[in-house]
Amino acid sequence: MLKILPQHLALFLIAAMALLTACDGSNGAKEIAPALPGGEDSILSLDREAASRFAKLALKGIEREYPNKLGHVMNNADEVQNPATLHPAFYGSFDWHSSVHGHWMLVRLLKLFDDLPEAPAIRAVLTRHLSPEKIAAEVAYFDQPNRKSFERTYGWAWLLKLAEELHGWDDADGTKWATALKPLADAMEKRYIDFLPRQTYPIRRGVHPNTAFGIAFALDYARAAKRAELEKVLVDRARSYFADDADYPAAWEPDGDDFFSPSLMEADLMRRVLPRAEFVRWFRRFLPALARGEPRSLLEPAAVADRSDPKIVHLDGLNLSRAWCMKGIASTLGGDHPLADRLIASARAHADATLCHVASGNYEGEHWLASFAVYMLTERA
Repeated sequence: MLKILPQHLALFLIAAMALLTACDGSNGAKEIAPALPGGEDSILSLDREAASRFAKLALKGIEREYPNKLGHVMNNADEVQNPATLHPAFYGSFDWHSSVHGHWMLVRLLKLFDDLPEAPAIRAVLTRHLSPEKIAAEVAYFDQPNRKSFERTYGWAWLLKLAEELHGWDDADGTKWATALKPLADAMEKRYIDFLPRQTYPIRRGVHPNTAFGIAFALDYARAAKRAELEKVLVDRARSYFADDADYPAAWEPDGDDFFSPSLMEADLMRRVLPRAEFVRWFRRFLPALARGEPRSLLEPAAVADRSDPKIVHLDGLNLSRAWCMKGIASTLGGDHPLADRLIASARAHADATLCHVASGNYEGEHWLASFAVYMLTERA
């Protein structure tokens, strides 16, 4: 694990109180903002009280069937069915992928804080959903005709992130859930291996089909679970798609409904793929203006004008995912790299701008933003 040097820690220790007080709305949203305790291995971290609040948020939505956005191709009239019938494991939280990363978040929180007041409810809901029978139904759904592209690759990636989180966990329930989930993880693995070699060009948009994100999370799983064939395909395709990129037009970011930064997500992938020295050279070519503090639109948080709009609120997710990308990139560059301080300061500003709005009172953001927040706060490069 790479350690963050004291100057980086200082930025985030100073940020702790700011995050608790930055949002001054009347809807009580600021109460979700976590304290951020420092430590030699932390950039941003999550305390037990905030973990409990995030858990409550996930539990509120994980079995909420409606409203629901189905990406459902119907092969015949018999497939006109409700979400819980089509997806008995992952029907809540508005859409399939949000339900999957809501489950991931509950597992992550349970592993970090097994004495949460919500722990019994978390275990109960995971036991209900991650059963062999319900996962078999999810696998059967993917195997039906005309569903090759269902949740490609965003939902695939989060499913493998859930499998990674469960893999090797020394917990009796966790072992049962991992065993039940494995057939669906295997199905996602086969889809990656089949699809990526046939995808000639990467998808760079800052939304669900983003290729860099899809590869990055799948690569984490492949390495954790020692899936050598999957890892080789992912690394080969990442190099093919992105190794020659230079002078990326990051000044064009963000688009109005981005929840990923195309440039930073690509860099966050390539730090996983390239040896450190090669990545440092690649990153310098990729975003050469960053040394001058440009583009400002990449380093400054996105403004979110309407958190009740399901597309505009994507920009809250952008701020959180930018922060986790900057954390990872800075850690890989190393504390002595001249860009590390700039990236860490920008990550703090992005976290500042959104953490206190995760519980905005609007389901449009609440059904998914907590997962992004927990990943940003707890992931270690």
